[in-house]
Amino acid sequence: MIHELRTYTCRPGTVAEVAKTAGTLGRDIRGDNYGKLEGYWVSEIGPLNQVMHLWSYADPNERQRLRTELGKHPRWTGEYQPAIFPNLLRQEAKLLNPVRGPVAPATPGNLYELRCYRSKPGAIRQWVNFFTGALEHREKYSRMVGLWLTEAGPQNEVCHIWAYRDLNARAAVRAAAAKDPGWQEFLRVSPPLLEEMQSTVMLPAAHSPLK
Repeated sequence: MIHELRTYTCRPGTVAEVAKTAGTLGRDIRGDNYGKLEGYWVSEIGPLNQVMHLWSYADPNERQRLRTELGKHPRWTGEYQPAIFPNLLRQEAKLLNPVRGPVAPATPGNLYELRCYRSKPGAIRQWVNFFTGALEHREKYSRMVGLWLTEAGPQNEVCHIWAYRDLNARAAVRAAAAKDPGWQEFLRVSPPLLEEMQSTVMLPAAHSPLK
């Protein structure tokens, strides 16, 4: 299994239109026949005017084959792409190897946080081992949606997604976890392995499977 996280930066004022077009015209044409849609979000805090969509494929070869087929679809090239391309400033893609998930939250109506960390060269596996070893302490307070390592795109990077009921719940959960001795030990040993940390708070679009 391979996942692809695509991030599109939109022209100011157009992000809602891009998300709506993806959920109506795009889903009508594509469905899950050219990769399975796992989640589709709009950025709320962090880099603004962005949509992020997560797709799953059996492997990189299937991804390439399905995307080639999609590129030949007359409605995709003749209707969908002309509808969204004028609103896009930049497109980025990461191929991700799943370590865990994605696992849907127990209840809908969440906001999501995407955290991407870049490690020092050669240190990413050690960081992941520390992280997964400490997850039992962190998940006392909220469950992780998914964890991935980059296969293509930025190297030495790990991405993880969390779901919260709202921003107040996020703050309360993170404050509680920070006091947990097991999680404190992880926070003590892991930062020296990292060089950069980024966070984006996202809201699920109406057509997102992850709500």
